[in-house]
Amino acid sequence: MANEKQADQMRSGAGFVAALDQSGGSTPKALRLYGIGEDAYSGDDEMFGLIHEMRARIIKSPAFTGEKVIGAILFERTMDGEIDGVPTAQYLWEERGVVPFLKVDKGLADEVDGVQLMKPMPELDALLNKAVSKGIFGTKMRSVINKASPSGIRANVAQQFEVGRQILAHGLIPIIEPEVTISIADKAEAEAILRDEIAAQLDALPEDIQVMLKLTLPEEANFYKPLIDHPRVMRVVALSGGYSRDEANDRLSRNTGMIASFSRALTEGLSAQQADGEFDGELGKTISSIHAASVAG
Repeated sequence: MANEKQADQMRSGAGFVAALDQSGGSTPKALRLYGIGEDAYSGDDEMFGLIHEMRARIIKSPAFTGEKVIGAILFERTMDGEIDGVPTAQYLWEERGVVPFLKVDKGLADEVDGVQLMKPMPELDALLNKAVSKGIFGTKMRSVINKASPSGIRANVAQQFEVGRQILAHGLIPIIEPEVTISIADKAEAEAILRDEIAAQLDALPEDIQVMLKLTLPEEANFYKPLIDHPRVMRVVALSGGYSRDEANDRLSRNTGMIASFSRALTEGLSAQQADGEFDGELGKTISSIHAASVAG
């Protein structure tokens, strides 16, 4: 079962969750923003080697500790890798005091009924067994909502909780992430449907079970407060979803009890060309700003 010390940190730790889980499709973009062009590597192995170096540099930075970063979401290859000869998840917890999570979804299916469900995951049980053996605390999986479609959103949330129960059966805590696209015209309407569907699924869980939620920052401040306060919810984290870091932090600071789980907004301003002092200083400022927004209110 999940480590109780880690569970306590995720329930009540004053900080945020770093999302270090860009996978195959988004890795070239993440590297490009970090100052490494596609001409700098050939093939997936070199590409993933470079992104691992970037993540290791972030994780080893003096600012990246459990004091402000209470958890981190890893991509499978990052979990399988090592930092200074120590498996990544073990290094995160033992050396940095950061709770390790694993991204488990295999990407999105094509849009149907205004939503993109997760692709099938036939290898999920094997991956979850491996995650447990590596000391992972929980998992994350993303699906997408592009329209305020009641039937589409119901199907999306139902799939998330169905897979969530499979994850819980392995003693892991699922982060359920039905992302609402920030640019859609009916975002507020989609959020209202989503909140009701999630609440219904939470109510149906056994009393001794908790999950986490990862949600797009809502149009109305504190809109997800009923979910944050739900007894089956360990923590609600927010995705930056394409907002700039400043806007994401501003929106987050108006949502009491919601903490960040930013990916691109975390690495904004970091570059492979920076000397370590400059890199650590920039990351430290970023972590402080995201932490402040997470603990505001």
